[in-house]
Amino acid sequence: MSSTKVPRIPTLKDIDITEKKVFMRIDINVPIDPETKEILDDRRIRIHAKTIKEVMDKYSPALVLGSHQGRPGELDFTTLEKHAELLAKYTGTDIKFVDDVIGPSAREEISKLRPGEVLLLDNLRLVSEEVIEATPEKQSYTIFVRRLASLFDVYVNDAFATAHRSQPSIVGFPLVLPSAAGPLFEKEINALRKVTESFESPRIFVLGGTKVRDLLRVIENLIRNNMADRILTTGLLAQLFLVAKGINIGTENMRYLEEKGVLPLIPRARHILLRGAPIETPIDFKVLVDNEIINTGLGEIKGKIMDIGENTAKIYSEFIKDAKIVVMRGPAGVIEDERFRVGTNTLLKSAVESKAFVLIGGGHLASMIDESMINDHVHVSTGGNALLLFLSGETLPALKALELSAKMFLG
Repeated sequence: MSSTKVPRIPTLKDIDITEKKVFMRIDINVPIDPETKEILDDRRIRIHAKTIKEVMDKYSPALVLGSHQGRPGELDFTTLEKHAELLAKYTGTDIKFVDDVIGPSAREEISKLRPGEVLLLDNLRLVSEEVIEATPEKQSYTIFVRRLASLFDVYVNDAFATAHRSQPSIVGFPLVLPSAAGPLFEKEINALRKVTESFESPRIFVLGGTKVRDLLRVIENLIRNNMADRILTTGLLAQLFLVAKGINIGTENMRYLEEKGVLPLIPRARHILLRGAPIETPIDFKVLVDNEIINTGLGEIKGKIMDIGENTAKIYSEFIKDAKIVVMRGPAGVIEDERFRVGTNTLLKSAVESKAFVLIGGGHLASMIDESMINDHVHVSTGGNALLLFLSGETLPALKALELSAKMFLG
């Protein structure tokens, strides 16, 4: 059905890490208050805590964890000391922390680590090589990888959210150590396989949010590979397609699209429509006029569009209700304002209550999901950008590196 195929990569079923010294790449990069440096949302830490506990209970390795936080020069670039405290709290395990990455202190602590113990290295991006993108071959020769690789028996990647990066901690280690995907990474891969390789239909993609250019690439790939029966658009993406159809969305909204650099994408959106793409656009919106919320239909839009309208939410929910596969990426409205969460909540509720397999694509949309809504047929991805890139038909560097590693070390 699709050329967007997930390669076969090794998992912990293929490599025995029992009581081995393991370097596991995780992603506990979380929102940070720029002034106090306090962690604002620890969801990713809680998710990884479950995986870490699972790995320790089952295999009792000497486990060294590595993650980044922010980028050098940005306000959320900080140490992982508070992350370590939260990991200890949520795992119920003593998490040692070293304020070093590849220096003498880090190497000494790694050497001393015994089976059943866990150590978190400091922010990996304190090492300048970790912010540079290069091929796996080049990254395997970095000082970062050469300093640490000899201290480990196995490398495990459990950071799907970083799978679109080609940095040393993600693609360098697999070329010098037997490597595998961790439990969380494996769940993400299984969800992708379900979406891209299943023949179940109808297949509904609900796409919104602000990353319009990336979403157009996704749509082009979906069309190319006949992966979608319906694409339900919301947010700025929906407004772009309405303009491409020649529909007036109002001066204020056109001005906003211009500010966001969306208007040059109109010819591309029109070309997608002319190719017969199964694109659905809203028939009404909730708009804000002089701080008053009005539900308005097309052709009479005044004020700023803030959410999909009531009729659109009902129509989209009917499509979702009958689906076998549902992929959702991006909110339907300006969810930062609680008054405009109704459309997103309605679509999420319809998806969760349907009989479909539901893949929710991280980011702001994931923040709307209550844990009670997650079950066997609902997967909330930790990797919004990685998911977008994969659905665009791009090769994820982390997958490629694990695939190469399997050939080198596992035959």
